[in-house]
Amino acid sequence: MHGSVGSWILLPILTQLVLGIYLKLHINEETLRPYAVRAHGILGRLWPVLGWVQGLFGVIVLRDLCGPDGAGQCAAHYIMGSAFIGYGIILSLLLVLGESWVRRSGKSPEWWDSWIIMVWGIVNTFTEHWGGVCMLGFLWWAGGALGIFLARNNQRNVVPALIIVLTGWAMSDHAQALMISTKVHASFGYTLILAGVTRIIEVCFLSTFVLHPGVLDDNDSEHTLSSNQISHETIRSQVTAARAFRHLPPFLLVASGFLFMSATDEELEAVHDIDMDHVTYILGMYSFAFVLYLFTQFLFHLYLSTGRNANSNHPSGDVILSTSPDSAIELTSPRRSSKWYTPVPREEGPVHVVGEDE
Repeated sequence: MHGSVGSWILLPILTQLVLGIYLKLHINEETLRPYAVRAHGILGRLWPVLGWVQGLFGVIVLRDLCGPDGAGQCAAHYIMGSAFIGYGIILSLLLVLGESWVRRSGKSPEWWDSWIIMVWGIVNTFTEHWGGVCMLGFLWWAGGALGIFLARNNQRNVVPALIIVLTGWAMSDHAQALMISTKVHASFGYTLILAGVTRIIEVCFLSTFVLHPGVLDDNDSEHTLSSNQISHETIRSQVTAARAFRHLPPFLLVASGFLFMSATDEELEAVHDIDMDHVTYILGMYSFAFVLYLFTQFLFHLYLSTGRNANSNHPSGDVILSTSPDSAIELTSPRRSSKWYTPVPREEGPVHVVGEDE
């Protein structure tokens, strides 16, 4: 399988190269180029998935895993672990780069989370045999449906995080044949629980608000006096703390994905045969999670600092996923970022004062 994928993967590589050269020529602007832009974008979005799958096949071939007896369990662990890793990376993308997009969509992050959880739960409910995994699928689609309902009208809620906590609790108490397997599954469950708890804290208690440094909103004035007004320094400190904390849930989801992928019977039997203790093995998986999350954040940084974004402000300079300190956990209304309306900036230059002459 690894060799087959390696052969036909050359086709999308060449297609991407040809499309990139064609787009650089800037020809057929009104006819073919719009379709080429879409095709180039679709191929570009497929590359992380194709690269990840090919990399997994390479690890399986290198370590001679997933034989005929363990193919089913191997596939289940690798698919589910990859889903957690992808979930963490997408969540990080939404929180780090996608704030403006989320606001324009008029949907809270939990609305998107709930849809993913519900669809995945439906797939697991009807594809797994009756048992723990099937019941987890039922939990996911039932809780995901509740999360979608509570996320209506741009509301934030803790249902997706609660589902993650319950899934982690179920996996942490899942007995296995080997002691090291039980320990690894327990660590996977505890990591999921911690990811859910940190997400609840982020949603409920780290309420930040829109901050335009140096720019006044339409409801403010430089001559307005208010005893309740909060200084920009205070706002900046709260924003900085919230942004730092937001990395915890995505990273813990990535780490839980690596732990679950590494918890197959074949892998843990091999680890047990070389007398490696569970602490060393689990720390190794966390190390892989740190490396992957570093690579992901580095790519985000490249996107923000190169190309057409090189001279622009940080797109996440405005914190828009949370609320003002006086409100509940709902998102700020997306109407402020409507494509039909943008606040007019203040004019620079001398100020004309109306005096006695007029």
